[in-house]
Amino acid sequence: MVEQQKHEPEIPYLTRIQVLVAMGATAIILWIVAKLWLHFGNVSLFKWYWDQKDLLLGLALGLTITALSGLAYRFCLPYRKSADYYLEVVLSPLALPDLIWLGLLPGLSEELLFRGVMLPALGLDSVAVIVSSLCFGVLHLSGSQQWPYVIWATIIGLILGFSTLISGNLLVPIVAHITTNWISSYFWKMWKLSQIKN
Repeated sequence: MVEQQKHEPEIPYLTRIQVLVAMGATAIILWIVAKLWLHFGNVSLFKWYWDQKDLLLGLALGLTITALSGLAYRFCLPYRKSADYYLEVVLSPLALPDLIWLGLLPGLSEELLFRGVMLPALGLDSVAVIVSSLCFGVLHLSGSQQWPYVIWATIIGLILGFSTLISGNLLVPIVAHITTNWISSYFWKMWKLSQIKN
């Protein structure tokens, strides 16, 4: 009985509608925070513009992050357990077409706040990248046992933050974030569906 309780999630499993509403509400809250910060904080949004080279750079960065995540998942047990818990809660209730929203909503709203507003507000330097990445990591905390996932999200935040500064275009981390979410969630979902069939 005690063993079974150890494996129960710290937050209850959600329905598909609850996950979609939570994603939408989180995206709206992050958007509102970003807008208020821009309005009252005397901050300019980090520039972003359409550029084919930066689009391809974002895609390449997203594929690289996905590959690194796969390696961390394979070789780091604490990260694997933490990621499985997080993905089980978020992805299990969703249908495959819902993964579109899982890419777009966080990819746009989180990049708007953490790289688009927070980086310029904190000074567009290495300290700004580190602080915004720590905040980004903590956003992914869903339970007291989730610190490996938070650490990983912080590392991803560093990669996305420095890619923003180096490229000079917010499009790069937006595309990288959306690409990473789409590919990793799709592969995880297909892996879980194959387990059910077997």
